[in-house]
Amino acid sequence: MSTKRLAGIVAGFMLSTASFGAMATDLVIYHSWSAPPEIAALNVIKAGLEAKGHTWTDIAIPHDTGSNVNLMSLITGGQPPHVFMESNPGVYRDIAGMGLGFPLTQWFEDNAIVDKLPAAVAASISVDGEIVKVPQALHIDGMLYYNMEVAKAAGVDPAAWDSMDAMFADFQKIRDAGYAPLAVGSQPFQVGYLTHALVAAVAGPEVYRKIYGEEVDPTALDDPGFAKALETLRLFANEAGPEAQNRPWNETTNEVITGKALMQIHGDWMKGEWLGAKKVAGTDFGCIEIPGAQAVVVTVDAWGLLGGTADDVKTAELDFASVVLDPAEQAKFAAAKGSTPVRLDAPAESLDACSTEVLRILEDPAQQVQNPHNTADADWQDSIWNVVFNFWSDPNMSVEDAIAEMKDNYDTILG
Repeated sequence: MSTKRLAGIVAGFMLSTASFGAMATDLVIYHSWSAPPEIAALNVIKAGLEAKGHTWTDIAIPHDTGSNVNLMSLITGGQPPHVFMESNPGVYRDIAGMGLGFPLTQWFEDNAIVDKLPAAVAASISVDGEIVKVPQALHIDGMLYYNMEVAKAAGVDPAAWDSMDAMFADFQKIRDAGYAPLAVGSQPFQVGYLTHALVAAVAGPEVYRKIYGEEVDPTALDDPGFAKALETLRLFANEAGPEAQNRPWNETTNEVITGKALMQIHGDWMKGEWLGAKKVAGTDFGCIEIPGAQAVVVTVDAWGLLGGTADDVKTAELDFASVVLDPAEQAKFAAAKGSTPVRLDAPAESLDACSTEVLRILEDPAQQVQNPHNTADADWQDSIWNVVFNFWSDPNMSVEDAIAEMKDNYDTILG
């Protein structure tokens, strides 16, 4: 990040904190969104909050800036925001330990919201049995987005694939038509996300929870389904040529948008790139879950509210939550950001083809698991990412080698 940009952020933060406390209903909102679709989506909430008579002061620390001005440094520095974007349960435990937690279970019950949420969303907003997060948007980590014109030209129909085997069986046909079957990016983040999406899809939710849950069961590493997931990851790695090295996910998406490759399997935030290119879901691009998936991984963007505040500020914070979770506001926000509403009762007429498909998938509570960021020990998850990225990068590393490394890491970190 440039010095000038950091100075701008810090200056904005100082202005924000200068007004903090001077206006009881001026909410200080901390987030990491800065891309145009993200800003447009935030403006939907801001308008709703202002309609309730409150004002909004921004602290935006874009996640790609490298700034060390994070949420906990603001809190420990005595300048906490009223509302903050955060999913990590450990942060909520730390905040509660400081006496600044804001339990929301009763508020959710009073407003009959929980049963309107997909199961994975409802599970993601609780920490140690108490609801403490306000879910804003959801994404499935392993959706398959494909270029419909390329599919037609290659004579394949991804929507007809009922298994990964059926998908890979069409790859030569796609190559013969002059297209890359699969766009991939060789970055630890992309490989890590693909891995947990494949574990859920191929090994199933039980094995997934044993590996990525709060309590890790290392016997799951010996499950044949987990080995099969890593074997499938190898097939994806085989599609990564030199051009894929360190290629960001959105540049990978562009390979599909521009018709150089048929498809990409990644988080469905890919849709923002398609919409930015003026493409229409269901017309220009299709979106399906991983063929034959036993389960999908759900990422939930969520807000936390600061506790220990004055009553008028608490009222404003709950007004913020009510705007976020209003079904109509959910639909408007999702349309602006390219996400999917977290409420199953969001107005159907406002949903595009991909959001409709995501909500259809999430009607089945047995077929969804939480993103590891909401459940897994951070060191354990990092160690998995390191192993699978080495596995991805080294074609001589066997599945057995990768599993043996994970077992060693488990013994060191959690054993």
